Amino acid sequence: MTDRVLFINAMLVNEGREWPGCLRIQGDRIEAVAPSLEPLPDERVIDLQGAWLLPGMIDDQVHFREPGLEYKADIASESAACVAGGITSFMDMPNTNPPTLSNEALEDKLQRANGRARANYAFYFGAANDNLDAVRNINPLRTPGVKVFMGASTGNMLVDDPEVLDGIFAGAPVPIITHCEDTPTIDANMVHFQQEFGANLTAMQHPDIRSREACLKSSVLATELAKRHDARLHVLHISTAEELDLFEPGPLIRADGSRKRITAETCVHFLHFARPDYANLGNLIKCNPAIKDESDRAALIRAIATDRIDVLATDHAPHTLEEKNKPYAQAPSGLPLVQFALQTALDLVLSGQLRVEQVVQKVSHAPAQLFDVKERGFLRPGYFADLAIVRREPHRVTRDEILSKVKWSPFEGHTFGTTIAATWVNGTEVWRDGQLGDAIVGRALEFDR
Repeated sequence: MTDRVLFINAMLVNEGREWPGCLRIQGDRIEAVAPSLEPLPDERVIDLQGAWLLPGMIDDQVHFREPGLEYKADIASESAACVAGGITSFMDMPNTNPPTLSNEALEDKLQRANGRARANYAFYFGAANDNLDAVRNINPLRTPGVKVFMGASTGNMLVDDPEVLDGIFAGAPVPIITHCEDTPTIDANMVHFQQEFGANLTAMQHPDIRSREACLKSSVLATELAKRHDARLHVLHISTAEELDLFEPGPLIRADGSRKRITAETCVHFLHFARPDYANLGNLIKCNPAIKDESDRAALIRAIATDRIDVLATDHAPHTLEEKNKPYAQAPSGLPLVQFALQTALDLVLSGQLRVEQVVQKVSHAPAQLFDVKERGFLRPGYFADLAIVRREPHRVTRDEILSKVKWSPFEGHTFGTTIAATWVNGTEVWRDGQLGDAIVGRALEFDR
């Protein structure tokens, strides 16, 4: 038996095209992509019967909670949820316990993932007020970027020293990734709403406490610093229409081969939920920055279509239901998203708001391009065979199928228009028809820098 696999009757989506064709894997790589390919002797042939064959999603924004908070998530559990959702690579954030503020902490995470991650993995380096020298000396081949919490953070990773911020933007050897919310604005809003509502304060007030003004003020500061130092800046989880004006429309890679220096990202929950959903879901959709108005949701979808938003990710951040059921002020922010993220995006295709090629650009191609990921994110011969196979069949979310360790989802009871039929990582089938495979084949992402 050879190690070749041939997919026939696929609807391939890649590099701005959707077209019927075939794809062959040999070992861990894509060997050929063509309108028609004849089966070879002893080759395994899989008839996709018109299902979409996509490059696997690269989620550049997850919180898998390891080390330090494994009671609610870990690399093994959350990477399983990834592959169930068609995500074949993830990039994990540094605000763990201890935070990833040193080379030693970064290497510890890479070792933890080795042999346990079902998807490919990378880990951000974190910035703090007291590790500027470490940031300047980051090895660009070991991490996708440096994460900066500008004005708002959980844990001890707030960077609010102007000189340190200036130093990061002047000297970081990797892309700078920012969470932009202004803490003084948020704190003042919280005082105001606590005085107004007292014990009746709920998640209904969350988008006004974590306000659009707080987001815009911090995003303006980040983009101004990036322009001053010609730094590569990627602003995470844009949630407001106003922030979109800070970013240039058009493709990430321009016609002359140059790349945008300042890029923007939004998340799937900002495209699915809006302010009215707090009435039913409350703290379950409490996240930072906050889900805001229906007009913001519509503006973000338009921004994806016009390439003002470059990347679509999750900000997967699980907390237990016990934690989420606390009163609003004590309930943590964040929600589990990876298992149903790609389906959330594809619902926008089925409703006519986006094209499938646009979704693939934002979830697969752009993260690979932005972070210089080596030989992933595209259906190209010679690239790693990281694939998502998606059938246009309805899928109703039930609690018993949830693989995240917290065992709940804000999408419970929702019916998506698609089903993740199978996921392949490094040429190995790791998910098929609702079942995890036995193989754990995730590898550390390599960066072509």
